[in-house]
Amino acid sequence: MTIAIEVRGVSKQFVLRHTRSIKEAFVWLMKGRKGDLSEKFHALADISLEVAQGETVALLGLNGSGKSTLLKHISGVMLPDSGSVRTRGRVAGLIEVGAGFHPDLSGRDNVYLNGAILGMTEEQIDERFESIIEFSEIGQFIDTEVKFYSSGMYLRLAFSVAVHTNPEVFLVDEILAVGDEPFQKKCLARIRELADAGTTLVVVSHDLDLVSTICDRGVLLDHGKIILDGPVDQVVARLRGAA
Repeated sequence: MTIAIEVRGVSKQFVLRHTRSIKEAFVWLMKGRKGDLSEKFHALADISLEVAQGETVALLGLNGSGKSTLLKHISGVMLPDSGSVRTRGRVAGLIEVGAGFHPDLSGRDNVYLNGAILGMTEEQIDERFESIIEFSEIGQFIDTEVKFYSSGMYLRLAFSVAVHTNPEVFLVDEILAVGDEPFQKKCLARIRELADAGTTLVVVSHDLDLVSTICDRGVLLDHGKIILDGPVDQVVARLRGAA
């Protein structure tokens, strides 16, 4: 069995700064800034996970459970405080709308920029450019600066570039909630094609019916820890019971 994603002992915490009253802030300053006006939030706590090549996995959990943070670590957008993440092959996907896009560049320029970030050569982008534009349905707006795009237009172009990289590992966050229904269906059809072709797929979504049809395995997180890892139907049933 070839491992596509290996997460070992990953922990991540964020500092939450609280707005206190002027009086509290004044006392804190007068005491020489002793004590802390912030607290730490443990987003991931010693997470370990292996995903085999070709597996389709849903990261599930309530808001704040750590699923999107874990996906960002797998993508390389975030680095862990401790532990390690290893991936095998080209990784692509949709973690945030417009991530990797430069607002002052045109859609055309951003296709080349984003494609390069995702590991494509200029020649590969040249070959797939017309197909990328056709799939995205951007049409006449391809030479418009993307800062004038709607979030739906961002999504269509970003998704189209990502799927045309032919990734070995494809990651999708709640992003499919953006955009119109026909394009969502088009995206889902393409995701299923990638999965059928043996692409490793990791999805974060609150749409439990959706992930049940796309993924075979579910990983349930709660307060930054994995509490259940098994067949997606079993994990979805557990989450529905907790909601």
